[in-house]
Amino acid sequence: MSAAHALQRQLTELKKHPVPGFRVDILDDNIFEWQVGIIGPPKTLYEGGYFLATLRFPADFPFQPPTFRFKRPLFHPNVYDDGRLCISILHPPGDDPMSGETAAERWNPTQSVESILLSVISLLSDPNCSSPANVDAGKVYRTDRARYEQIVRQQVHVSKQDSPPGLDVEAEYDTARHAAERVRKQQQLQPPHASGHGEDDAYFWYEDEEDGEEDDDADVDEFDDDGENGADDQDDD
Repeated sequence: MSAAHALQRQLTELKKHPVPGFRVDILDDNIFEWQVGIIGPPKTLYEGGYFLATLRFPADFPFQPPTFRFKRPLFHPNVYDDGRLCISILHPPGDDPMSGETAAERWNPTQSVESILLSVISLLSDPNCSSPANVDAGKVYRTDRARYEQIVRQQVHVSKQDSPPGLDVEAEYDTARHAAERVRKQQQLQPPHASGHGEDDAYFWYEDEEDGEEDDDADVDEFDDDGENGADDQDDD
């Protein structure tokens, strides 16, 4: 099966059975380039946001993984300053002794676009700080969580500019809740090293309603339309 045929089949399936919390479509009638819209999951820092990204697939897909790049900068330990996402499932197949990733954690031809999307939303709410793509974001996340959350909320505000007209956010949140439960069940079936989440954070989309409650009236500084966060440039993988 050709890469184009495989991608067309996956796109058709995602149109029939969308992944809750996501919108996908091809760009400029190019089956190798998809636009992804991520609706910020409820009860997380990303609630209320709409994050556009581009998935670009290689000619030898599914034997090699696609790349994933956010349209706007996102201050996150696993997102480079240019919007590229660094996540195990999008790393080439095989073991990598340098990173410590096993073949089971990295891309393999049985993975699907759906599994990529679910992994992305998981990583957003549960960063991997052991090998950050954005060292500055990783440091702030570990040492100054209040500042980290403020920066993310500013970017959530900016991201709303990309929300499509007529988007029913509340309805999308309802389906996103089902997606959270779906991921939780998938993780229960995986060994801990495969999912990256332990039993205690299976509901990683949901903050503790007492400990995680935030002050809705907290002042948030103006954030420019480009969503720049001032983080220092980092080297590529």
